[in-house]
Amino acid sequence: MVWLSNVGTRLGDTLKRSLASDSTPSAAAPTHGILAFETAKTMSRLVSLYKSLDNDEVSKLRKEVMKAEGVAYLNSEDEVLLLNLACAERLEDLDKAAAVVARLSRKCSDVGLHRFDLVYTDLKLGIVDLGKLEYGSKETKKNIEKMEKMVSLTSRLYTALEALSELEVSERKLKQWKQNRMKLQSHDSTNFGLFNDKIAYQRKQVRHLRETSLWNQTFNRSVGLMAHIVRIIYARICIVFGPYISSLPRVSLRNIRSSQQRKILRDQPEFCLIEPELVTSRSGPIPSTSQPNLVRFHSQKLNLFSGVGCKNKVFQAAGPSTLGGCGLAVRYANVVVLAERYLDSAVTIGDEARQVLYQMLPENMKLMVRSKVGKNGRAVPAEGWREAVAEIMAWLCPLAKDTLKWQAERNFEKMRFESKPPVLLLQTLHFSDKDKAEAAIAEVLVGLSCIYLYENRQSNGGEWAGVSFDGAWHARNEIFSK
Repeated sequence: MVWLSNVGTRLGDTLKRSLASDSTPSAAAPTHGILAFETAKTMSRLVSLYKSLDNDEVSKLRKEVMKAEGVAYLNSEDEVLLLNLACAERLEDLDKAAAVVARLSRKCSDVGLHRFDLVYTDLKLGIVDLGKLEYGSKETKKNIEKMEKMVSLTSRLYTALEALSELEVSERKLKQWKQNRMKLQSHDSTNFGLFNDKIAYQRKQVRHLRETSLWNQTFNRSVGLMAHIVRIIYARICIVFGPYISSLPRVSLRNIRSSQQRKILRDQPEFCLIEPELVTSRSGPIPSTSQPNLVRFHSQKLNLFSGVGCKNKVFQAAGPSTLGGCGLAVRYANVVVLAERYLDSAVTIGDEARQVLYQMLPENMKLMVRSKVGKNGRAVPAEGWREAVAEIMAWLCPLAKDTLKWQAERNFEKMRFESKPPVLLLQTLHFSDKDKAEAAIAEVLVGLSCIYLYENRQSNGGEWAGVSFDGAWHARNEIFSK
């Protein structure tokens, strides 16, 4: 494997040359063209991963995200299991980005960048000295800033091209209309002139952004930047999660060249998941007293770039007793978010709103809500139910909103260039216990129904006062079932 290590060394030298070279493309160096958008999307993903591993985000993960009431009650209280899920998802995201970088590296004119797939394999096998890859160094921060600038310009180009496409459609319709009308009034001619000026300006903007964005950048430069950040991110993951993931390469404290990084790991363990006593030697395995059923996400027998192996292992790790395993996470997330909107609304909940919520439920939940509504809150006023529902929603809503946000961040139909730290699956409803989640959601819906019935009777001057609570509920459900 020595020759693989030599490849990594040669790539490191090549990265320095590509990053130091002028951004102006040469005649021999191919530029991105239409691949600029895929490259920008991958860059934004890498910047997002990089930011998710900084000191503040790591501290937030352990002290806020994993300690959240909803995560602890519905998902798990096992810290080691949650850390495994977090690390596994970060690595999967990095693997996907590295696969794109490896594919783009084949288009580089610099042969030293062609085999990034081998270098990434070196990283995962622990051949490369991870201690020399310093997270947060001045050089790395400058590279992140360069990538953010490239992503921003390419994002503007994408928006400008969309706007130009709409204008060109209007232009074609206008030309067709002109052909059908031989005579035009003077004020119409003026409007056409304004339109022509607008589309000419838009085309000028597109040309300018093509020159300054990734569209006109060489593959050497962009791949060099991304390859460098991929290595930095992987080293950071090993440092942060090392003690809990036995298959990760070990990082010795004495191999970390930056004295500032060593001081952080020794004196501020809240910024890192490595315990101080372990950091002085090496990252140890999971303590024998705390070994849950871990999510296995890395195997030295798995070749990332061969196209063989199971993808989205973290997503598929949800068992049949979870909402994700039953395919109900997104549906229930939409129910909870809609229920929150109705609960916070200043107007009375109407028939149409209740019908929308009711139709979103699976059959077992419809039966559960129907059976509970007559047993709870016969004489409880609306405000009492509002307080009870608000208490549940305080910890249930964050999970529901993060579920929808997680889905939106991975929507392949939309071109996204955001670089904010991504949401983790562990903070969504995906791993939530199905029975607990359904019981909580049922209580929320029962509460909303009771609030509706109480307010309906109040607004009708007690017209429903002689109707039993069960009878009122079934009367409403007869309407819903039509």
